[in-house]
Amino acid sequence: MRRRIMAGLAGLMLAGCMQETPALPDACGAGALQMLRGQPGEALDGMALEGPVRVLPPGAMMTMDHRPERLNVELDAAGRIARLWCG
Repeated sequence: MRRRIMAGLAGLMLAGCMQETPALPDACGAGALQMLRGQPGEALDGMALEGPVRVLPPGAMMTMDHRPERLNVELDAAGRIARLWCG
């Protein structure tokens, strides 16, 4: 009986430690910026973007940390915006 109680308490304690925060599908606003695809990378220069922005030229190395609020902008070989996404 005592083992069951201890196991139940341990389970409750672990459940309290695990807090999942729901990921917002477009926390960085990439959805509203898709019209920039195909535009020169300089199109971002005059924009007032909130939150962190990471611009990735062709072949750039990037960290694998996922930050939903960060806007990622991938440029193609011509310096045009090829892709925008959160992460």
